Amino acid sequence: MSQIPILPANPAILQARAKWQYTGQKRPAFAQHPEPGQESVWDYPRPPRIETVSAPIKVMSGELVVAATTAAKRVLETAGAPTYYIPPDDIDTSLVEFGEPASICEWKGLAQSLHVDGQADAGWRYIQMFEEFAELYQWPSFYPTKLKCFVGEEQVTAQPGGYYGGWVTRALMGPIKGSPDSSGW
Repeated sequence: MSQIPILPANPAILQARAKWQYTGQKRPAFAQHPEPGQESVWDYPRPPRIETVSAPIKVMSGELVVAATTAAKRVLETAGAPTYYIPPDDIDTSLVEFGEPASICEWKGLAQSLHVDGQADAGWRYIQMFEEFAELYQWPSFYPTKLKCFVGEEQVTAQPGGYYGGWVTRALMGPIKGSPDSSGW
């Protein structure tokens, strides 16, 4: 792999990182309480943490397998559903068109839009990284609003709102950021 382009954490990025009220240290009063075998998004840390996934991950466009892996990673961030990233070698790139840089995450870096099987903006990957998340360089993630995404045998649902790409499983407790009333979280 070529050298990873690293972004500096400038003052605007540092300010964006510092603005969050909750950091995974204490659940707010409105948070749902998880039962055994469940996870609360309010226990996830900020700064986010990268975690290896033990379950098989699959992404489909109709009947076509876009990605399948047993080597995924997920990013856990306070109040958000986990975002799953797939090693580039486990993607069927014949189904993917790489778009323009589309957004910047204050933790991960500059994201490039992915068009999948004719569906615009169905996923993304980071093409310039903040050093702390460099291990996810060029690892795609996909929106469950556009594609069928699976953790094990479970088809996930999408995180609320149109911006975030988190994957919601039955084991996840919230509320999860993304709805219009969650902008202050």
